[in-house]
Formats: sequence, C-alpha cells, structure tokens
Amino acid sequence: MDEVKVIFRQEGPLSSGNHYGCRIAQAADGHLFITLGEHYSYRDEAQNLSNHLGKLIRIAPDGSVPPDNPFVGRDGARPEIWSYGHRNPQGLAVDPANGRLWEFEHGPRGGDEVNVIAKGANYGWPVIGFGIDYSGTQIHETTTKEGMEQPAKYWVPSVSPSGATFYDGRLFPKWRGSLFAGTLSGRMLLRLTVSDRAVTGEERLLQNLHERIRDVRQGPDGALWLLTDNPAGRILRVTPAAK
Repeated sequence: MDEVKVIFRQEGPLSSGNHYGCRIAQAADGHLFITLGEHYSYRDEAQNLSNHLGKLIRIAPDGSVPPDNPFVGRDGARPEIWSYGHRNPQGLAVDPANGRLWEFEHGPRGGDEVNVIAKGANYGWPVIGFGIDYSGTQIHETTTKEGMEQPAKYWVPSVSPSGATFYDGRLFPKWRGSLFAGTLSGRMLLRLTVSDRAVTGEERLLQNLHERIRDVRQGPDGALWLLTDNPAGRILRVTPAAK
C-alpha cells in the first residue's frame, strides 16, 4: 500500500475499545456510507448531532461532504451525518435491486436490530429500544416514540448480528434477493427474506459450526464467503451440497 490518505476522522469522545461500528458500504453513485458506534460509555451522544458517535455518515470517496446530505448547513450538526440514534452498528448492505440501505446493530441484553436507513432519520438509541442493560436495569424510556424509527426486525435474546450482504448470485437460485448476516453470540448465519422495507422471514443456517461469523460476502462465482472468529482465522466458502 502506498499514497495512503486519511479522508475522514471521527469527532467525539474517544473509544475505550467498544462500540466503534466499523462497516462501510458503497452506493451506486460511489458515495460511502460508514457506521460509527457510540463508544459504549457515551450512549447519550448518539442523539447529539454535533459529533459522530452513534451515527451513520455519508461521504464522497475523497472524503468531501455531498451537498444533499440532510444536515448540511444546519447549525450545531456535523454535515457528514446521514442518520443517528445508533448503538453499535456492525452490518451494512445496499440492496442491489432498489438501492435501499439496510443496517444491523447490537442492542444491549436483547434488542439487536435490523433497520432500513432513511435520510436524516433518528433510530432512537438510547431513548427507545427493546433490550435492557447488562446489569438488568432499564435503559429506554419506552419502545416507541414519535419522530424515532422502528426497526424492521429485532431480536430478544440477542444474536449479535455482524457483517451483511444481499445475495443476487446464481449458485443458490432460491436465495436470490435474500439478506444474509453473520452473528457473533448467535454463532450462525442468518438469511432474511425482505419485501419493500419489511422482513418477511428468517432462516438460521450453519449452527453446527459453533463459530462466530464476523462477515459474509458474495463471491463472483455466486458462492458465499464467511469470515469467522476462529483462532485459526478461518475463511469459509459455502456452495450447494453435491447431489
């Protein structure tokens, strides 16, 4: 690697090593969507538009801010922000059929979410949600509130969804249009069927592996490639079973 250039730097209290988000997805117009966690100790900052914690941002590949971002020109708001109120977003995928952006994020004890991301929308953390604190105490005011988005689906107990992708290959014709996500605590691969902005079904795959699946991608041959947290650093290729 050479000519390395920093095109974006997160603004806000520094992370202690938790909830840093970390996913990037590129839209058809070339712009980059990047997930940024709220750093665990600063969860209220997810509602603060003056920094990047708990936000999903949108930038051009050179790091510049697209002029049609929702908070451009708004006093006290970072212009890179596309949506906010996120906890620890670990999965991000663009639906190739329609360009919609889908995001997976970790809740605390319960309340993991998959969201359809809308421009300028507030996804509620920590004001609303479906989980509780690790101590067992209540975090949220309620589960719904005007002006805050509801998830397309949530999980209680948690499955810890991670890297995600839409499948449009031909190796698994019955899976075309499915949304896949790895899981960490769930130690499985999720296959979600979606219609418009709704999740219409869920299938749990590869549970017999007993491995944390960190990421899933579609290969050029239509196979699914999985990155696991196995101590050996395994990358797995998934193809149809031989008949």
